[in-house]
Amino acid sequence: MFEDRNDAGDRVADLLAERGVEADIVLAVPRGGLPVGRAVADRLEVPLDIVSARKIGAPWNPELAIGAVAGDGSVWLNEELIAEAGIGDEYVSERREHEREVAREKVDRYRGDRPPLELAGKRVVVVDDGVATGATMHACLRQIVAADADRIVLAVPVAPPDTLARLAAEVDDVVCVEIPSSFGAVGQFYRTFDQVTDDDARSYLTTDTP
Repeated sequence: MFEDRNDAGDRVADLLAERGVEADIVLAVPRGGLPVGRAVADRLEVPLDIVSARKIGAPWNPELAIGAVAGDGSVWLNEELIAEAGIGDEYVSERREHEREVAREKVDRYRGDRPPLELAGKRVVVVDDGVATGATMHACLRQIVAADADRIVLAVPVAPPDTLARLAAEVDDVVCVEIPSSFGAVGQFYRTFDQVTDDDARSYLTTDTP
């Protein structure tokens, strides 16, 4: 059980330091990942930035992810679910483009006038406040791979073992504080799990470690 996202970030940072993980940049998934990412970036003494993706929901249930897409168009699709449900290519393509644009706008809103993110050849630590199904994280990681990062480490406070195993195939290493076999939602592992506002989220990006 984590007290809050700041505590979770400290514990992720402790585990990264214990394992000797080095990085050139930390990328957090907004909004909840930014408090965690700030603690990790400060500990590693590297800049903090963001990576974002949007869920592609099923036609009958927008909350059920049939895939996810990042702002650059990097996509992960649950091909098995799409085939089983008989979801057509036209629907997938339409929702993919819509959610890609929303993800891109979100990144632009958070990053403001920062220079373009350059990840080629860099060691990247990717952080969130936890993962459940991992759909959006898959798309985030694929964007970083497409940007030609040298090494990618996924670092989260909590995740179920099956999700973590699938995500591990996308990265060079995974660091996770708690891997419970019984998993309902990320928030159940926090004593305080208040919503992070846009203003609060952006505030974590205003002071970068040199």
